Amino acid sequence: MDLSLHNSKKSVSVSDAAFAAEFNEALVHQLVVSYMASGRAGTKAQKSRADVRGGGAKPWRQKGTGRARSGTINSPIWRSGGVTFAAKPRDFGKKLNKKMYRAGMRSIVSELVRQDRLLVVESISVSAPKTKEMVANLAKFGVTRALLLTDGLDDAVRLSTRNIPNIDVMDISKVNPLSLVRQDKVVIEEAALKKLEERLS
Repeated sequence: MDLSLHNSKKSVSVSDAAFAAEFNEALVHQLVVSYMASGRAGTKAQKSRADVRGGGAKPWRQKGTGRARSGTINSPIWRSGGVTFAAKPRDFGKKLNKKMYRAGMRSIVSELVRQDRLLVVESISVSAPKTKEMVANLAKFGVTRALLLTDGLDDAVRLSTRNIPNIDVMDISKVNPLSLVRQDKVVIEEAALKKLEERLS
């Protein structure tokens, strides 16, 4: 299949396998959930009754004090005692094999093409780190909320976009499922498109 270059009569040939795949909603959902879960730190930790310092002896004898019996000051019902079901560090990652990942990415990219949300441009560049110049370029592309994918992210482009709301810029090697589905449009350089095709094949 051919994808037309924005504001040009030229087109870029890409493989149907990568850019015309059938949309698999369940797989795409699994892909996004897996990516988001892998990004969770999982470092939350609390002390259980076994971790709280002290509590070696009974606070008072079993009988004769008139108070309720108690075995340790580490009990969860005591102030400064342990937590009943204490949180421990854990890994939230969900396993997804490479074949499923590539199939899910092909599904996302193909749906972007079908919905006319993938915009192929010759180059995303600015002469200097100027937000005003980047805003003018985005106006030419006709986008206000988009992900910009480049082949090698230079500082000028990165600095020019960081103050523009709803615009993300990313090197094609760092692209992920969440970044592709969260924006209205995906603007990709011609060179980056070829690398994406290789990655999805």
